[in-house]
Amino acid sequence: MSVTPGHIPHGAEALPDDRFLDREESWLRFNQRVLELAEDARLPLLERVRFLSIFASNLDEFFMVRVAGLTRRMATGLAVQSASGRQPREVLERTATVARELMLRHAACFRDDLCPALGKEHIELLRWDQLAETEQERMRRFFRDRIYPVLTPLVVDSAHPFPYISGLSLNLAVIVRDPQSDATMFARVKVPPVLPRFLEASPDRFTPLEDVIAAHLGQLFVGMEVVEHHAFRVTRNQDLEIDEDISEGLLQALERELLRRRFGPVVRLEVEDSISDGVLELLTEELSIDERQIFRLDGPLDLAGMAAIADLDRPELKYPPFVPSKEALPADADLFAAIRERDVLVHHPYDSFTTTVQRLIEDAADDPKVLAIKQTLYRTSGDSPIVDALVGAAAAGKQVVVVVELKARFDERANIAWARKLEKAGCHVVYGFVGLKTHCKLALVVRQEADGVLRRYCHIGTGNYHPKTARLYEDFGLLTADPHVGEDVSALFNHLTGYSRQNDYKRLLVAPQSLRPGLVQRIEREIEHAEAGRSARVRFKCNSVVDEVVIDALYRASRAGVPVDIWVRGICALRPGVPGLSENIRVRSVLGRFLEHSRVFAFENGGDPEVWLGSADLMHRNLDRRVEVLVTVTDRGHRTDLLELLDRAMDDETDAWWLEGDGTWIRRSAMTTEPLLDIQSHLVKSRRWRTVDG
Repeated sequence: MSVTPGHIPHGAEALPDDRFLDREESWLRFNQRVLELAEDARLPLLERVRFLSIFASNLDEFFMVRVAGLTRRMATGLAVQSASGRQPREVLERTATVARELMLRHAACFRDDLCPALGKEHIELLRWDQLAETEQERMRRFFRDRIYPVLTPLVVDSAHPFPYISGLSLNLAVIVRDPQSDATMFARVKVPPVLPRFLEASPDRFTPLEDVIAAHLGQLFVGMEVVEHHAFRVTRNQDLEIDEDISEGLLQALERELLRRRFGPVVRLEVEDSISDGVLELLTEELSIDERQIFRLDGPLDLAGMAAIADLDRPELKYPPFVPSKEALPADADLFAAIRERDVLVHHPYDSFTTTVQRLIEDAADDPKVLAIKQTLYRTSGDSPIVDALVGAAAAGKQVVVVVELKARFDERANIAWARKLEKAGCHVVYGFVGLKTHCKLALVVRQEADGVLRRYCHIGTGNYHPKTARLYEDFGLLTADPHVGEDVSALFNHLTGYSRQNDYKRLLVAPQSLRPGLVQRIEREIEHAEAGRSARVRFKCNSVVDEVVIDALYRASRAGVPVDIWVRGICALRPGVPGLSENIRVRSVLGRFLEHSRVFAFENGGDPEVWLGSADLMHRNLDRRVEVLVTVTDRGHRTDLLELLDRAMDDETDAWWLEGDGTWIRRSAMTTEPLLDIQSHLVKSRRWRTVDG
């Protein structure tokens, strides 16, 4: 079955034009939920500080990618009306309005809520004039020894043009006056990113780095009078544009584009609210931006740097630590024998990544019976034990094939480095397809058993092979020796490395060929079950729900009486609960200690549930421009566990955000005084996981 955009099954009633929410505003509402965690007094204080930092870094990326992309398309005349019905300029204006509201709320949370709360715990964030004289003296010595040598003040005059302001850099705009000529000049001082964002003036008392620099501007402009100074920060377009001409090396093209990225156009200017009109006018003119791109805030700016405060060694102000379970693959068990016996479903971070997925690659690298290892790498850590294991396997003479996705956003440089390291070690490194990102999470181990039979062991996951984020991201992984999965994964690797044309698989759905059609076909099968009086239901868990074809299929299912439950972390363009359209659809969002990252798709199928998991979100880029994989879960116990988890998230007694038809999100805990279940804490504390004292 093939499905194309605009596909409407025969006899289906047309759907209303206003059935989609705006995806850009929906993303901002996701980040609003992050901010609400920073505002939540029930959470440990330093975890609230971390959410405050995450909000800031999330918003930086939103402007660098989404706003920058829309601005670029408008400038080139390629922007079109969004699925929500808004014109590009309307989207941009609405985005600026909502972002401004959230940024002001974010600054107020820092100033009025978190700073006083930190002060009560004897952690103080102070401006320069709030420091004690002894602390100022210490900062003077620090400035002389550590800051002054790396500063480069740049003046603007007839011989010195306005300097380039790099993206996300924090700067001081300084006006100085020459006492002899009475002439005033503008100068820019870049706040060094190599130094801590907040300096410790004395134990647990911190001051912004730019305040220390501002207090010593006289040493940078000797003989001049410093008239005024103001902090400012710019955000530039950092979305990559690469001509993937097959005749030129993608690696070289990407390296050149990374050099160009830092010179992208400005899409946001953040300034402290105290900035003078004259300095702001100068910045506006020199940076070629308009009023909508200017955001005046009560400083300090760049609160993503609050992550360092969240990392302070104050365990009583953080979530209690826990040790992931090692029961999925006990250390004393033979890994290959355990996977041969039955499929193993792991749930990170509750299940240990190190003793399951990482162990598979490391044991395979050391096992003389293993002949080959094939793996996709989208993101991994800077000191990746998996990369080291692959290098060791190649050195041992095993065939090692690694599909490295160079275009993993903001990890491009790291992936280039790992690609070169793997190549030097003798691994076969493949960079995927022209025009497609390889986003699927696959590992294949080929092993010769004692009886001479070659058996394939596979891992298919929802998250990256990244040991560090595996402790923070919630993900599933299936470890299996099922022959059908092995055949499918082998065929898919041949597709990735050899450009085979296989599109049909036994236990996989693969984008961009079969994944969207496969999901829509199964949604429509649920409609048939409902119409025949059989049990029918659709349950999805994913990061984003944007794809119009899939959303329309869910609307048709709702109209046919099929209950639809959507558990989404971020963007959702579907309107739930609209009479006559989606009254049978519920949408929930869970945010908390761990980043919900797994993707699970479940269909009731007339009482014989079908469950899939994998790497794909319901977005155009995932379904059309990436290689994505879903695998069907055949073990009855695993299916039951996954369905129970989906049901628990949708339960009225679970703390989650509920999406309304107008696009607003309401937190369940704000609707009741009764204690609600925190699903992540429940999983940490349940009998499978062992909690430890701090």
